[in-house]
Amino acid sequence: MTPPSGIGPKVTSFGLGDSLPRILLLVVTNAFVGGMVGIERTVLPLIGEADFGITSKTAAISFIATFGVTKALVNFFAGGISERWGRRPLLLLGWVVGLPVPLILMLAPTWSWILAANVLLGINQALTWSMTVVMKVDLATRRTFGLVIGWNEFAGYAGMAIAAALTGYLAATFGLRPQPFYLGVGLAIAGLTLSWFARETLSETKVGSDPGDRSEGGKPRSLTWVLRQGTFADRDLSSTSLAGLATNLKDGALWGLLPILLFSRDLSIARVGIVTGLYPAVWALSQLWFGPLSDRIGRRGLIAGGLVVQAAGVATFVLSGSFPGYLAAAGLAGLGTGMVYPTLLALVSDVAAPSWRASALGVYRLWRDSGYAVGALGAGITADMLGVDQAMLAVASLTLVIALVFRFRARAISA
Repeated sequence: MTPPSGIGPKVTSFGLGDSLPRILLLVVTNAFVGGMVGIERTVLPLIGEADFGITSKTAAISFIATFGVTKALVNFFAGGISERWGRRPLLLLGWVVGLPVPLILMLAPTWSWILAANVLLGINQALTWSMTVVMKVDLATRRTFGLVIGWNEFAGYAGMAIAAALTGYLAATFGLRPQPFYLGVGLAIAGLTLSWFARETLSETKVGSDPGDRSEGGKPRSLTWVLRQGTFADRDLSSTSLAGLATNLKDGALWGLLPILLFSRDLSIARVGIVTGLYPAVWALSQLWFGPLSDRIGRRGLIAGGLVVQAAGVATFVLSGSFPGYLAAAGLAGLGTGMVYPTLLALVSDVAAPSWRASALGVYRLWRDSGYAVGALGAGITADMLGVDQAMLAVASLTLVIALVFRFRARAISA
């Protein structure tokens, strides 16, 4: 039964029926996935300078590039592998790989250990976050893609925001290491425990949710074919990949440079933690609104507008000179990211047939998470050459240009 105007047949089930409890378990699990990244957001760029004497901005944020490249590559293969092996084994494997990460971060004797930890973190995030998304989409229909993805991304980035704020508090109270990373140990154990209770969803993919298959009747497609579609052949999928790359390019730059910028402007570590925590908090909360909204009004306008708002937020960090101004900038950056994050994933789910949807999401996440490396290295090199302010303004300008490209290249896909 197709619910009218996006309203489910049962208000209490949100149109998800018997799948709701399983989806909610995955939502809670993804909060712990996001928290694993949050333990780095506030303190790790500062550790590079304080504990290891790294003065080069490029070197100090190299851990983000390591994380981004690893996560992007694993994302690419994870979708296709899950179509053969199933989703749950990869979800559990991701948590096993992530268990040693906080221990390495708190005990690392050299910066190379930090980089190694971020290889493991990239694998952890690619497998766990990818599978929570794919498993929810398996259990949903096209009318609820934005809803369930919005929940998933809300939980992940709420976990990230809380962990970022808590590690900032712990660092201000006890020092940069090891106490802030105790939190990560608990997150990893909790996430693995919850994932054990998740049930496989591969056989429950809603084949009937396909809106208009572009793959000759829903046949399984090779990963090479899907990569071509998501990179240049399909206007919607390739435009989505570019918009995702721009979004995480901006996030990689903020992850690496924002704590350094704020600390250089005489903000305390605790206040740095508040600002770096507010950005993903707004990002998280806004997805609860924008994900379902995209189911009703379509995807393209939200994505193009969200990129513009992100650009405004990054520029405001540079132009502001006060703590309230930095909070406003964090709010703008978070709001713009919340507009695009669940919407981009929902758009890919719209276009791809169920038989190759997980692979399509993997290709999208390959390009999206490559943005971490491009943003971190590009912003770091620019900051070393021209300064942190100029690097962030360059990121804002590039994000604005890509917003225009997306607006005029992607077709107007309605829900």
